[in-house]
Amino acid sequence: MLHYALILLAFGALTGVTTVLFGFGGGFVTVPVVYAASTLRADVTDPMHVAVASSAAVMVVNSLSATIAFRKSGRLRAEYIRPLMGPVAAGAGLGAVAAGHVDDGAVRILFVLYLVVTILDSLLRQGFLTPPEPREHLDRHGVRAVGIGIGAVASFLGVGGSVMTVPMMRRGGVPMADAAASANPLSLPVAVVATAVYAASSGHSTASDLSAGRVGAIDLLAVCALLAGSLPAIALSRRIVGAIPDRIHAAAYIALLAVVTAVMIAA
Repeated sequence: MLHYALILLAFGALTGVTTVLFGFGGGFVTVPVVYAASTLRADVTDPMHVAVASSAAVMVVNSLSATIAFRKSGRLRAEYIRPLMGPVAAGAGLGAVAAGHVDDGAVRILFVLYLVVTILDSLLRQGFLTPPEPREHLDRHGVRAVGIGIGAVASFLGVGGSVMTVPMMRRGGVPMADAAASANPLSLPVAVVATAVYAASSGHSTASDLSAGRVGAIDLLAVCALLAGSLPAIALSRRIVGAIPDRIHAAAYIALLAVVTAVMIAA
């Protein structure tokens, strides 16, 4: 169990860095790590559900911490954040409830497929690696309309929504550093709603109480170990945001998604 906690602690530091640099809230690192670790435990029969639920709980703290760190930086794009908050929260509830009724293996397959589609879209469709000129007039009604879908997919897969909000802002001409920073407050409603739903769920395992280290489908040990690593990393890595060239920053975003996809397929 100590070995398990130390591995999560190390990867927790990585989630902190990705939260700051990419707005992930930790989800795309947390899900494969907790999934792989959970498959080694005899008392966990629903590793993907545990990974998604635990990821949501970690994202609550990581996203809030990163949002506070960026609040005075001028990088938070209110024109995207304000219209998306409500719809994203509504969609998050739908996605978290739906995930509880889907087979564990199916959630894993959908997670991988979503990553593949996102990578291909970022590479093949214009506007991500090299964003266009910033829009003068943002279609707020259109942004709100996609918010429910963003929240639903994000909570269903435990990824926070940044994989949809960051590309959307990039194609609106937003610099990568600003898009990643703004993804964190938008991950908050997803994480809070999804965590509440998953905490109330019994999951698909008999080991879903405090004596087993679980609250619903959430693995408390995993959450605490990951946060112990991520919070110091968020405080330290926020200083390098903006120092990375925009195109390299965007390419690194895609590269990380590719690594996560490979890990999930291998696992």
